[in-house]
Amino acid sequence: MKQAVRIENDGGVRSLVLCRGDEYNTITPQFRDEFGAALDEADTDPTVRVVLIRAEGPAFCAGFGLDWSTLAQATEESGPERVWDSVADMAMIGSFADTWAKLFELSKPTVAAVHGWCIAGGTDMILNADMIIAADTARFGYPPARVWGTPEAPWMWVARLGLERAKRYLLTGDEMTGAEAAEIGFVLEAVPEDELLDAATALAQRMALLPLNQLQMLKLLCNDVARDMYRPERSRLLGTLFDGVARHTQEGLDFVSRAQEVGWRQVVRERDEPFGDYGSRPNDTGT
Repeated sequence: MKQAVRIENDGGVRSLVLCRGDEYNTITPQFRDEFGAALDEADTDPTVRVVLIRAEGPAFCAGFGLDWSTLAQATEESGPERVWDSVADMAMIGSFADTWAKLFELSKPTVAAVHGWCIAGGTDMILNADMIIAADTARFGYPPARVWGTPEAPWMWVARLGLERAKRYLLTGDEMTGAEAAEIGFVLEAVPEDELLDAATALAQRMALLPLNQLQMLKLLCNDVARDMYRPERSRLLGTLFDGVARHTQEGLDFVSRAQEVGWRQVVRERDEPFGDYGSRPNDTGT
């Protein structure tokens, strides 16, 4: 089985490299498990001061792999027990949300360098990072808001964008470029794509000049304020519950059924065609 996350070290900076570039680094259970284990290891390693997340290939992360996830739901619904178990579903999707939350809860700073697509489940993951530097050509968004999903932790959208602007993007599923994301505060900054790795590495290395205990205390202080303001645990609980509900509405069931008929790439194109973005463009993805 192909490795999903590769670990690299450079002084006090530990890089976690998403390395299934030919598959747009889409999310699978293997990806979740490797990513979570790598974060746990980085947190307990006393030589690591900062964690940098980056990716290979044309996309940072194009969301959940719709090939396996739509098939899993279709198989579930065709089984002998047709009743949807909302609690079991919440536990399943919660296992992904809890893994992504480690980026926020890790005692050490986490920085992300994002290029290409970072959409849907990709945003569920990386918005937990302490800081995001994006290529100005990167594209962010949550297209499953249109059908078959809700964010696993909506507090991150509100924390970064404010309530009104978070609603503007989630109530349309619209995309934004890296440059637009930086302008409205969704990410820390945007740089030309050929400067992305240098810029993110320089920031991570600059933070790694501080003593580890200073970094840990300062992150804890900032996160304590965020917990009081946005209640991340409650947001994840409601987000994972509603994500399952959205996948089991009539529209969600129709989406899965249509995916089994025409393939997930085509059903994504049909979803996005009225908006003229994501999967409606030739050779684009938008899971």
